[in-house]
Amino acid sequence: MFREMRRRKQALSPESCVEVLRKGTSGVLAVSGDDGYPYAVPLSYVYDDGRLFFHCAPSGHKLDAIAGNEKASFCVIDQDHVVPEEYTTYYRSVIAFGRARVLKDEGEKRAALEKLAERYSPRQEEGRRAEIDKLFQRVCMVELAVEHLSGKEAMELAAEKER
Repeated sequence: MFREMRRRKQALSPESCVEVLRKGTSGVLAVSGDDGYPYAVPLSYVYDDGRLFFHCAPSGHKLDAIAGNEKASFCVIDQDHVVPEEYTTYYRSVIAFGRARVLKDEGEKRAALEKLAERYSPRQEEGRRAEIDKLFQRVCMVELAVEHLSGKEAMELAAEKER
């Protein structure tokens, strides 16, 4: 169903892909947008147990696209170091493919929102709870259940690991 990577020596292991997702703080969600155009939007997220969670307004392009086609991808760039003298970039990135859904159940929504808030404000427990309570009815939480992960890094980074 998903294509095999052409340059297999540069492929990241599943564990390394998960590490990139856990470490990252932003990524780009790609969905099927209006009139068949792709719609890609940068956003903050949290990764937990094979799922990505992000928040958004209760209406908009992102939610309309997900309602029309639940299949989506999410890309996180872990490293992007331009090396001018070598005419290259030392990069590492991951793409997650999966199905997105809006969390309707209040318990699921709150749990996901708490994970997201903790990710970005780990030492602000009381403040997080107050903010969640204040905005709970005005925020939407989306889950992207990961079906396939693919990660790749520059040849130079892959070679470094072999040494």
